[in-house]
Amino acid sequence: MVKVLFVCMGNICRSPTAHGVFRALVSEHGLDDRVEIDSAGTHAYHVGNKPDKRARETAMLRGIDLDDLTARAVDEADFAEYDYVLAMDMDNFHHLSDMCPDGLEDKIHLFMDYASETRMREVPDPYYGGPEGFEKVFDMVEDAARGLLEDVRGRL
Repeated sequence: MVKVLFVCMGNICRSPTAHGVFRALVSEHGLDDRVEIDSAGTHAYHVGNKPDKRARETAMLRGIDLDDLTARAVDEADFAEYDYVLAMDMDNFHHLSDMCPDGLEDKIHLFMDYASETRMREVPDPYYGGPEGFEKVFDMVEDAARGLLEDVRGRL
């Protein structure tokens, strides 16, 4: 079993989008029983909330349902539990690095490092923008999810 955790700031926009996209990709490849996926935030602003309505709407238009996801905060135990702890941007990468127990830092990566078509290393936060920001995030996440799946398959 390979375990993947996607992380953004509040766990209502970027990380649940990545969670849903990667879950659908894993399912499409018949790996549901071999890959565990979750998402969390470095800040507890939205714990217990569903993903942002705009993220859910964008995902649903592309055939991905995020309605079962609920925001939670990253816990120190996550670093031991997950094989991949994937930050959406450098700010969250640094937050994760600061809270990571010694010896587990090699699990933390930027999610966009797995992208093959997108040159940007950070997924921009669409929270304060319009629907086009969520579309852009979704496109970026799809690209990185495909690369991540290839890396995960190498561990199975």
